[in-house]
Amino acid sequence: MADVDRPLSQRGETQAPLAGRWVAENIAGIDHVVVSVAQRTRQTWSLVSLQLPEAPEAMFDPRIYEASVSDLLQVIADAPDSARTVLLIGHNPGLEDLVLHLCTNPESKDADRLREKFPTSAIAVLDFDDDWSGLDSRGADLVTFEVPRGQKP
Repeated sequence: MADVDRPLSQRGETQAPLAGRWVAENIAGIDHVVVSVAQRTRQTWSLVSLQLPEAPEAMFDPRIYEASVSDLLQVIADAPDSARTVLLIGHNPGLEDLVLHLCTNPESKDADRLREKFPTSAIAVLDFDDDWSGLDSRGADLVTFEVPRGQKP
């Protein structure tokens, strides 16, 4: 089976709803979602979206699969100007590399935790004051890095 066709692992099936619940409780107004075309990320979005009070329609973008930092920056730059909060669902090492590339506070405790391990269903929240196309190196604050654990929703 090709890697892109691999289904979500049992751990992912358990953790994706927890991640969705965390997002629902902590991030207001997600209005643009971009998901890798891989089967497991599609399944992740399906489970996450069930936890959101209002889940926007997701775009499935092949650029996120096996993406470099520059690929992911282009995906973000292509977000509509009207989007205030963008959610990317993708893969490592690309997402971890992107967060470390963007964060203005690479020595923070959250950045240290992220470098130690960016596990399945981990969430990095970044904040910046610019248009999506203006996002670049050291241009965003790493607000939090969460690895949702606990009871199923």
